[in-house]
Amino acid sequence: MSGTPTAEVYRIDWLPGTDVLHGVCHCGAERTSEDPVELWQWMLAHPSGHHPADLVEDDPNGHRKEPRS
Repeated sequence: MSGTPTAEVYRIDWLPGTDVLHGVCHCGAERTSEDPVELWQWMLAHPSGHHPADLVEDDPNGHRKEPRS
């Protein structure tokens, strides 16, 4: 392995009891989707499509969702 190691952490969690996945980019932006490929493409395209996430008050799990453009 060459180059400088990176501290970028990407995370995709499954929301139990649903078919929904919750992705968190290393920058803190969050998005939910039923398609894991869509989440990975979104995260790896950073910073394209990444905006500050706002707390969605009507989300019963309290997850922040990124506005879709």
